[in-house]
Amino acid sequence: MDANLRRTIILDNYQNPMHKGLVNDDGYIRIRTNNESCIDDLTILIKVVNGRIEDIRFDGEACAISTSATSIMIRNFIGKNYEEAKSLLEQYEAMIDEKPYDEEKLNELVVYEEIYKQPNRKKCALLPFRAIHQILDDPSLFEK
Repeated sequence: MDANLRRTIILDNYQNPMHKGLVNDDGYIRIRTNNESCIDDLTILIKVVNGRIEDIRFDGEACAISTSATSIMIRNFIGKNYEEAKSLLEQYEAMIDEKPYDEEKLNELVVYEEIYKQPNRKKCALLPFRAIHQILDDPSLFEK
């Protein structure tokens, strides 16, 4: 991906993040995730209905990488069932860890394909995915 396009996508999702703002609804699973080494501290709400991720919301304070990664992550995970979400998460983590991955499955998430060049930013790019990990660690949540 072209560096200018990458920068544009990241900045747009940082300045105008999708699904920002929490809701007061008991149907959401609430997960707080943060990076101990910086300001990143996010609350992520995930709603699973009939085996699919129906909605994801977030709020908190975070850097441009964490905020944009959360915004892009949300668009890519909404509508996914357990297997699809697990596969997407595995592909993203493989990309971040410089392992083989399927670029086509990641859509806009490929904007972080060179984050390995800044190792201290890898945690930022992975922060919102910790919430998805917690959901996927309990597949029974997709059975409701």
